[in-house]
Amino acid sequence: MQHKKQFEQPPRRVALFVTCMVDMIYPQVGRAAVQLLEEQGVEVVFPEDQTCCGQPAFNSGYHDEAVPLARHFVDVFHPLIASGQAEAIVLPSGSCATMTSHFHLELLENDPAYLKRSEELAAVTFELTEFLVDVLEARLPEASLPGKVVYHACCHLLRELHIDAQPRSLLAESGLDMVDMAGSDECCGFGGLFAVKNEPISVAMGNAKLTSIEACGADHVVMCDVSCMTHLQGLLQRQDRRCRAMHIAEALASRHPKAKGEFNTPAQSKALDVGDRPRRWQDVGTN
Repeated sequence: MQHKKQFEQPPRRVALFVTCMVDMIYPQVGRAAVQLLEEQGVEVVFPEDQTCCGQPAFNSGYHDEAVPLARHFVDVFHPLIASGQAEAIVLPSGSCATMTSHFHLELLENDPAYLKRSEELAAVTFELTEFLVDVLEARLPEASLPGKVVYHACCHLLRELHIDAQPRSLLAESGLDMVDMAGSDECCGFGGLFAVKNEPISVAMGNAKLTSIEACGADHVVMCDVSCMTHLQGLLQRQDRRCRAMHIAEALASRHPKAKGEFNTPAQSKALDVGDRPRRWQDVGTN
């Protein structure tokens, strides 16, 4: 895994790689992430020409098809870092952070020019909780959610990036009523295309996770990836269970109406080189 840059001073301006599912399905997660960063005095820029990091193609074995997406990521974000318009890249996703900071290097290993720039980006690419804890040493305002909250450790975040203490520490200090869950580090059964190709196994693994959630009496199960959140929330809804799955950014920013989907105004982050054109995900649900 690429070594991360050690900053002499905490970055004051970052670029947000919002990920496909946040962009298209869960804009409230992106807004909550922006809110958390801005509270720490960090300005967030959002380059609109960003697109998929290539993870679905890569995980399906279509490595050649994923290469142009890896190059595009470099083309979009490297100029921002090189010019100082952003000091780091932050993602509200462990799986996409793994793809961009690790597997892009594998895809580009035979392209020296792109590989060098990709390595430079990998050194300043951070999953959201990793950035808040390891880089900013953030102390967040107290959060507020009704009922008990439990944490589910997503596989890419835990096993590829080795990030676990960071989200747990943020939740422990959040003021939320946290409870422990047996097997909190066990896979929920999503696994990207695994859930499509092996649906019965995926559902069985998800149901086992629901049993653990129910056993600890949680009203909310919190995680760092919206893909796992989608899988678990689908099972919860279809089985009419009371627990709700949510992203950790929403949970940590839950004192804000914006983090609950009740958005009246867009966050005060900046899009790049798009004039006054609205930002897609930031304008969902606004007038």
